Amino acid sequence: MKLTVKPLKQDQAGRGLAAVDRRAMEELGLDNGDYIVIEGSGDGRAIARVWPGYPEDQGEGVVRIDGDVRQEADVGIDDSVTVEKADVNPAKSISVALPQNLRIRGDISPYIHDRLSGKAVTTGQTIRVPFGFGGFGQMSGQRIPVRIAGSDPEGTVVVTDSTEIQVSEIPAEEIAEERAGTGGENTPNVSYEDIGGLDDELEQVREMIELPMRHPELFQQLGIEPPKGVMLHGPPGTGKTLIAKAVANEIDAHFQTISGPEIMSKYYGESEEQLREVFDEAEENAPAIVFIDEIDSIAPKREEAGGDVERRVVAQLLSLMDGLEERGDVIVIAATNRVDAVDPALRRGGRFDREIEVGVPDKDGRREILHVHTRGMPLADGVEVDELAENTHGFVGADIESLSKEAAMNALRRIRPDLDLESDEIDAEILDSIRVTENDFKEALKGIEPSAMREVFVEVPDVTWADVGGLGDTKERLRETIQWPLDYPEVFESMDLDSAKGVLMYGPPGTGKTLLAKAVANEANSNFISIKGPELLNKYVGESEKGVREVFEKARSNAPTVVFFDEIDSIAGQRGRNQSDSGVGERVVSQLLTELDGIEDLEDVVVVATTNRPDLIDSALLRPGRLDRHIHVPVPDEEARRAILDVHTEHKPLADDVDLDRIARRTEGFVGADIEALVREATMAATREFVNTVSPEDAADSVGNVRVTMAHFEQALSEVGPSVTEEVREQYDEIEQRFETAEEPEQERDAGRAFQ
Repeated sequence: MKLTVKPLKQDQAGRGLAAVDRRAMEELGLDNGDYIVIEGSGDGRAIARVWPGYPEDQGEGVVRIDGDVRQEADVGIDDSVTVEKADVNPAKSISVALPQNLRIRGDISPYIHDRLSGKAVTTGQTIRVPFGFGGFGQMSGQRIPVRIAGSDPEGTVVVTDSTEIQVSEIPAEEIAEERAGTGGENTPNVSYEDIGGLDDELEQVREMIELPMRHPELFQQLGIEPPKGVMLHGPPGTGKTLIAKAVANEIDAHFQTISGPEIMSKYYGESEEQLREVFDEAEENAPAIVFIDEIDSIAPKREEAGGDVERRVVAQLLSLMDGLEERGDVIVIAATNRVDAVDPALRRGGRFDREIEVGVPDKDGRREILHVHTRGMPLADGVEVDELAENTHGFVGADIESLSKEAAMNALRRIRPDLDLESDEIDAEILDSIRVTENDFKEALKGIEPSAMREVFVEVPDVTWADVGGLGDTKERLRETIQWPLDYPEVFESMDLDSAKGVLMYGPPGTGKTLLAKAVANEANSNFISIKGPELLNKYVGESEKGVREVFEKARSNAPTVVFFDEIDSIAGQRGRNQSDSGVGERVVSQLLTELDGIEDLEDVVVVATTNRPDLIDSALLRPGRLDRHIHVPVPDEEARRAILDVHTEHKPLADDVDLDRIARRTEGFVGADIEALVREATMAATREFVNTVSPEDAADSVGNVRVTMAHFEQALSEVGPSVTEEVREQYDEIEQRFETAEEPEQERDAGRAFQ
């Protein structure tokens, strides 16, 4: 039967599987676990184990195989292949040859047996086997080429439970290949299955590069020139260079790399000559791909370029890409993380025909990338890749690779005491015992910052709703505004309901506004950018506004994100009121207004702002569409004070006579910060009393008997009083009424005049 080749999913790659369309399986009389022969139009031939196809492939006539099997069958994606059932004998024994630099002591055959179990192998074939990590210079995610030196019976056989594995004394490098197209040298270093979370971007690159190279007649029929260049841009570590490598490997084209700094020369004309040589060699070996990494370093904007060399190199590149001479079957791929720094003449059609943004991956993308990097890793039970994908917001592919390596190193540290570090060889049993646990990943997460948010990243505080006493209505409104749109996007879509752009929390000092923002950041399970107002202000014209722009740019590219402005009145004061700051405050407000409600949409970005002076904030910020939810964080009532007392005394050693209900009744006018101070003072009184009665030597033995009594709380009550007066509370209540009745901005401002 003729079937079309498609790529396999990341977590199933490297296992010699072929996911066959279920209808085709029925017609071929195949069952799950059978073996099939896959033959392309050339001499390539591969044998793979059948795996049920994906639901989306039903009736499409598709066989999905990974890069290793595609290489062996000498086929590419979207090629037609002949598939038939294979009659494969079980192997009585196979002989394998290991690389010369693999130094392992003891019997490694059980380990190899585990890795080859169920695979169809042929004498002369090289299989890349995941051998764990560490010990012999290999890190997680890498695979060791193992060559099949012989088998009994001969031909293609399947490794079963009863197959005996023999390790050849002759290293793999010395055994000549017996079959063409199956050698280690031809096995792709990077295949499409090694790229996660970039399906759309990869599809666009393949469309631009594979089609013109493999089917030029399509473009001739349409009467158009095929595309000549693709520019990949996006944050560092997202996989731009990886895409270029994978495409070059998969389409079997001549591949040349230009590294910016390497071609730069101090001698006149030498840089341009090196560029010309690269393109000449590419034309001689067409079809070819020329890959220019970090193109902004050799092709900056000419009007901003500091030296004459850069301008000449840009001009040479322009003429090579679209000059009088035909370039032939040469496609240029460029990568940069500063696309706006590249000369605009390069960014037009005929040079770089398409610019593809390789962005920060979402949750599904992170899951795919994690599958790639943990594919060859011995994971312990309990490691949930989905959970890791949830907890790695803002992580790009390079960060996830670092996370996997660091988790592997944590596992290695555990077995390090058992290793004989003076020996050159590692015991096979110790190697086989290594497992990467959930805790290894948790420890690794602590030390890795998401690189896409490095400048503005704030570790999400470990504060939950349970740590916020009382404020039930306030918490519910925050959940509706921030959590619901992220947790139930389909509900908002079906109701045609736009989520709120921003939330302003206002109230007297110490009521818990910042604490609520911390809890929101934690519970919303999203990226969190915290901005302290004054740090945005800069003495140079335009720098403050640039800071605001960069914050929102980061937030958009790393959505979902909560942007938190603490004490927003310090940077968003009423315009026209104060002229002493050279107008920088007014410009920052204007920039904030356009970011919140400008032409560019804020997708999955919520702004949370707090203030205890809402009367000072510019009224344009408070209108619907900007900070449109105004949440009053009030002075707690008796029930809320009791809940706050529960939070702050949860781990305190209280005596039986402590009556928290009575304390809650006696703390009228206390805000959350006052109650925290009260509990701290009572605990300090108990500590002071204990320290004054024992010596330092006896303290450790008797500290377990110390209790905070009601007398200590009475003493604290005499020293700590309420920080909010009745007059101030009434002023905030009046502001709340003004906000709720949605009166004119001028009247809203009048509400705070009592402050002045």
